[in-house]
Amino acid sequence: MNNTSTPPTSTSAPGLLADKVAFVSGAGRGIGAAAARLFAREGARVLLAARTESQLKKVTEEIRAAGGVADHVVCDLADGDSVRGAVQRAVELYGRLDVAFNNGATGQPPGPMDELSETDFDEVAAVNFKGPWLAMTAQVAAIRATSGSGAIVNTSSVGSLLANPALPAYGAAKRAVNSLTASAAVTYGPENIRVNAVAPGTTLTEMLREWDERSPGTIDHLNSRTPLGRAADPEEIAQAAAWLLSDRSSYVTGTVLRVDGGMWA
Repeated sequence: MNNTSTPPTSTSAPGLLADKVAFVSGAGRGIGAAAARLFAREGARVLLAARTESQLKKVTEEIRAAGGVADHVVCDLADGDSVRGAVQRAVELYGRLDVAFNNGATGQPPGPMDELSETDFDEVAAVNFKGPWLAMTAQVAAIRATSGSGAIVNTSSVGSLLANPALPAYGAAKRAVNSLTASAAVTYGPENIRVNAVAPGTTLTEMLREWDERSPGTIDHLNSRTPLGRAADPEEIAQAAAWLLSDRSSYVTGTVLRVDGGMWA
């Protein structure tokens, strides 16, 4: 009798985004940077896009040092030619586009609607509303021309779901993103292109910390309204986006997924 046994073969499950080409905007910091790192760890080849090249270069080098595949492109999210060129760059580098995370955004000075300047309003609308529209139209075209099917996730905000007197223009732009997301999901679902959004709650990004510096106590106040009693780490939002972009959410489209610690429960 042979008492020897063959040790079990160790196999690791493929990454959530294995073999996918991913485009991530706002990837120089915050949620976007966390998403770029996570997507690469989950097996994607990632193109990072944002306005600040030094930030993009730093995150790209971190991903490569960890064994991931990444590159970056400077992109102005409010400029159509810039956005289309950035999306096309992903196709040039990696041969196709499978998934995209439209996370880039800009904030507004907190305060009542009548105290916001027209210049600030225009910037918020251009980056947070027009930007995702530009990106989605370019991404749908690239997915159609290459992979034939795919998924897109936009970053919204829980501040888009109800009145947002502290950030009225920002909240309105993000609510518009929710509508664009739903419309795109219905339009492109027959082509097997899924479109969803994540709506983060309080998340420890540079944008939130800057708000807290201008209005001390903001983070503590938001945490007091959150059942989990804390702010999210950017990677927690990125994890939700990764799932929505992955094949494991293959029957999910048109959803605005709250990732808010229960704030709006």
